[in-house]
Formats: sequence, structure tokens, C-alpha cells
Amino acid sequence: MDVSGLFERIKKARYAVALTGAGVSTLSGIRDFRGKNGLYNDMDAEKIFDIDYFMKDPSFYYNHAGSFIYNLDEKEPSLVHTVLGVMEKRGLVRAVITQNIDLLHQKGGSVNVIEVHGSPRVHYCLRCPGVRMDFEEAAALVRAGKLPVCPRCGGVLKPAITFFGESLPAGALRDAGTEAQKADLMLVLGTSLQVYPAAGLPDYTLRNGGEVIIVNNMPTHLDSRAAARFGELGDVFGELEKLLGP
Repeated sequence: MDVSGLFERIKKARYAVALTGAGVSTLSGIRDFRGKNGLYNDMDAEKIFDIDYFMKDPSFYYNHAGSFIYNLDEKEPSLVHTVLGVMEKRGLVRAVITQNIDLLHQKGGSVNVIEVHGSPRVHYCLRCPGVRMDFEEAAALVRAGKLPVCPRCGGVLKPAITFFGESLPAGALRDAGTEAQKADLMLVLGTSLQVYPAAGLPDYTLRNGGEVIIVNNMPTHLDSRAAARFGELGDVFGELEKLLGP
């Protein structure tokens, strides 16, 4: 299957959804975690996103995450984000299920975005119910070298990102499973499918007789079961953008 064949398959699908990982945002200048230039190569990413470590020293998270989370307002959606946004607007893609926490799908025009690993859009107090701070306010504090704190107890606020040791947001995971089961076509984009339970979502589509098409520059455990596999996201979505037309 070439890219034109992929486009025809998307157009013919009864219900197409996308599952995206960090690879879709590398084109926006955001480093992934497990790629050849990933954060795991030179940063203790697991410690940054470890809930137990956050409880001991929340400043560690903010000091290390500032460079790749709290400058997101400076990042622009990539070609992948914008093409998915157009596809949703035209009814070709019904939902985007994302493992990403960078808010770029929304910037790219997607509306039905299911964030299975949480989101930094909201920061909240772990002790005081109802205390919330939005991303823009928290980001401004972090960029100024300060910590977002609770006005009631003075504790450091936590982003609504799912850290290691926490459960995924139940509502998002339920919605993602529903979309995956309804899909007769799932586009798996920029994810190596190593992090569960999100990595198990394509199995829902396959078990219900749907097809999975993978676009990723690293192998995945589902490559042999995919209807088609492509390597470079930028090349594929550049062609899809042309095929979509104005």
C-alpha cells in the first residue's frame, strides 16, 4: 500500500480513529522519550514523572520539566497535527486518542481529543479539593523560576498528567476503549506501542475485525498484524496533505 492507497482506505472507512504518541510532536521540536534522541538518553525521565518522587520533592519535576512542558505555548502544531485536524473536520477521522501531554492536537484543529495520559491544562492541589490553576498561569510561574502553590495550604500543585505510579484517568481510558472498539480503521502514529494500557488499544480494533495501519520510524509489536506500515510521519502526512487538497 502506498500513501494514495492509505488515503483511499481512510476515505472508505466507516469509523476511523487515530492513536498518537510522542513521534507526532517531534516535528514540532518536542523530543520524544524512547527515540534515538529521546529524553531517556540524557535525562532521568522516569524520576521526573514518578509520583512518589513528586511527593518527596515536587521541585525536581518543575526544575526538569520546564524546558519541554512549560514552554508549550511557544510550540506550533506539526503537519501531522494539522492534517488530523482537517481530517476530523471533514469527517474522515472521528477521534484522536493521544498519549501526548503537549496540547498540540487541539492547537492543530482536532476537537475530539482523548488524552489517556492526562494533561497539563489543569494543575491541582493534592490536599485541598477544588483548588485548580490553569496551564497558562502555572507555566508563567515555572518560567519565572517559581512553583505553582495552593493558596489554601501552601502545598505545591501537581499537573493533571498521569505520573508513574498513578492510574490513568478512568474517563479518558473508557472513552479511548470505546473509540477503539467502534473503529474499523485505527491509524497508529508516532508511537512504539510500549506503554500499556494505551499500547493495547489497537488490539480492541483488531479483535472487532478492524484494521490497523502503523506510521512510525521504529518497529512495534503489532507490525506483523498491521494492514500496512509506513516509516516517516513527515513524508506520509506531506503526501496526505496534498491528497486532501484545499
